[in-house]
Amino acid sequence: MINRLELHHITKRYPSVVANDGIDLIVKPGEIHAVLGENGAGKSTLMKIIYGAVKPDAGQVVWNGREVHIANPAQARELGIAMVFQHFSLFDTLTVTENIALGLPKDTKLDELAQRISRTAAQYGLELEPQRHVHTLSVGECQRVEIVRALLAKPQLLILDEPTSVLTPQAVETLFETLRQLAAEGCSILYISHKLDEIRALCHTCTVMRGGKNTGVCDPRTETAASLSRLMIGAEPPIVQRQARAPGPTMLAVRQLSLAKSHPFAIALSDISFDVRAGEVLGVAGISGNGQQELLAALSGEDQRPDKGAIVLQERPVGNLPPGLRRRYGLGFVPEERLGRGAVPDMSLADNVLLTLQTPATIRFGLIRTSVLVKRAADVIKRFKVKAAGPQAVARSLSGGNLQKYIVGREIMRGPKVLIVAQPTWGVDVGAAAQIRAELVALRDAGCAVLIISEELDELFEISDRLVVLAKGRMSPSIATSDATLALIGQWMSGLWTGHEETAHG
Repeated sequence: MINRLELHHITKRYPSVVANDGIDLIVKPGEIHAVLGENGAGKSTLMKIIYGAVKPDAGQVVWNGREVHIANPAQARELGIAMVFQHFSLFDTLTVTENIALGLPKDTKLDELAQRISRTAAQYGLELEPQRHVHTLSVGECQRVEIVRALLAKPQLLILDEPTSVLTPQAVETLFETLRQLAAEGCSILYISHKLDEIRALCHTCTVMRGGKNTGVCDPRTETAASLSRLMIGAEPPIVQRQARAPGPTMLAVRQLSLAKSHPFAIALSDISFDVRAGEVLGVAGISGNGQQELLAALSGEDQRPDKGAIVLQERPVGNLPPGLRRRYGLGFVPEERLGRGAVPDMSLADNVLLTLQTPATIRFGLIRTSVLVKRAADVIKRFKVKAAGPQAVARSLSGGNLQKYIVGREIMRGPKVLIVAQPTWGVDVGAAAQIRAELVALRDAGCAVLIISEELDELFEISDRLVVLAKGRMSPSIATSDATLALIGQWMSGLWTGHEETAHG
């Protein structure tokens, strides 16, 4: 049998790092092949080489038994290769349909394409509205667009990067059934995920990368999560230690927050009330596109339409105040969108400190104290083990997981009284995810009130003291994590919580 894809001695060097160092990879027809590695291990660079977005410095690419030189993504698509990037390649001002049409023949009819998008999205359990503009979508919804765009091409090789981060546990199994069906029909799948249980459940083969090199090939179905972790990072990830403790006073209170849609495709928020107290973590579960984006905008100050008293920060009404004042009053905020919102892509890590730390320490007499910014960035890099060339490295040069560690670290080291974090470990490897979670728990133990919005239910169960669910712009009662189950939270994520009494004030 001719292999679908063969990579021989692929090497790619950048000025400060060798991203791929003599990588070999073989993918067979109909095989679901995982590529596992830490953030910065070189996985994304390797996938971009396969897709023609990056040219290797050395090595050979063999496609269906024939050596090829893939000059660009258009040529990759002609060969039958489709890819869903970790950082999306969508135009904000175009609709979902228009974005997908960009990679299709010029005579494609948009109305027919919109119907195909709806059918494909429904078939794979990926809810999408073809006429929505991309700037109105959450990160999770953007990922759905990318997945559907790839599936429409009916590829021979489908590259998926963290595809399940936007799905409920029930929908994950539906997607897995679809991928198994695609594989049975002969489509090969390269699957990048940091969820070791997914790789063990879905994939036939696993190539492990560390520091730009192959460190092994295995059958993940015969491995444990611990053994895969050892292959990937050389050790088992630390277990987050969370001690039960009595929470302190209410630090963030939301009272009957209702907001009309800010645009036709937004989610209206309806009568949302909850508290977050000092020394506790409140986890907000829910499927992407159910009001998380709108709630985050209201809490951060990007949306200043709420009544002043609808959001109370340390007993101070702030509902209509801008983000800068809220930060001054003790709020920290990590958005779900890393590049463009959490960090300015073409600014250095040191300069990105200024986004959230504008105090006399960093600006004096109208002058920016560059040395202070460089030291703060260096401190974040060291404490959070960020793989970067240094404080002057531009944000876009970091892998997604390392940029996430930097942004979370930047906020934690500000010492906030209330920290709101969206998707804290999305696309982050198991070792880095454990580190971020441990830091969040340590912040909680130091008396900070932490609100985490995440689609990773395992993560929420691991570090939250209480859980609530956001569904269709409404919020469920809160429940102590010790009293919750995955089945119950999954049910609540569909909006079905009527009849459940609140177990704690939320």
